[in-house]
Amino acid sequence: MARPSRSARALSQNFLADRSAARQLARLAVPFTDHAPLMLEVGAGKGALTEHLAPRCRELRAYEIDPGLLPGLRTRFAGMPQVTVIGGDFLAARPPRTPFSVAGNVPFSRTVAIVDWCLRAPGLTDATLMTQLEYARKRTGDYGSWTLLTVRTWPRYEWRLVGRVGRTRFRPAPRVDAGVVRIERRRTPLVAPGAYGRWGELVEAGFSGVGGSLHASLRRVCPRRRVDAAFRTAGVDPRALVGEVTPGEWLRLFDVLA
Repeated sequence: MARPSRSARALSQNFLADRSAARQLARLAVPFTDHAPLMLEVGAGKGALTEHLAPRCRELRAYEIDPGLLPGLRTRFAGMPQVTVIGGDFLAARPPRTPFSVAGNVPFSRTVAIVDWCLRAPGLTDATLMTQLEYARKRTGDYGSWTLLTVRTWPRYEWRLVGRVGRTRFRPAPRVDAGVVRIERRRTPLVAPGAYGRWGELVEAGFSGVGGSLHASLRRVCPRRRVDAAFRTAGVDPRALVGEVTPGEWLRLFDVLA
């Protein structure tokens, strides 16, 4: 088996080599019959995913940081006017002002930064990202526990694990399998815009780890009687660790504590 190039290793590139997996990722990214108005692809690589996204998009901007791959990409998609190949770092791009989607087989080492970019973009409607499986499972509660980022953003975004891809479907093969996480902006936020700051403060306090349990952490910022009442109303065990509390239970706690 050929060794990965120095460029591929430096850029944490694991190219998707399975056409069926690429086709399925494109379907997950654009699940409806209507074409996506504007799609940004993170790390187009050699165009495996681009090929299947292009027919499903009215406009597709394919970002690729590796200059050695750009000539091949531009040649491959020269006949598709809806595809624009952009050389450079996706993270340096300005988010479009109009609504847009994001999709991509993202470098595992840059997943956190790419997700952060997406969540900060006001026009983002959804992101469908192939990441390290462990990351996808942690962020979507698939392990039976929930992370700070997921809970904090839950009123505005729904996080779902929508697929798994074996490591052997990539070249070079990574050490672990991949997962597909879909982040969708809610049409109607679950917390009013004026209360979103208080939501964030409460979640941050709960995840502070002070006192061991979530109940103990929240008692540091709210009167105990209100915390007791909130846990009774939400049906949450006062001994529960913060990661065990679901986003839905957090919302019920917030209704009382806010």
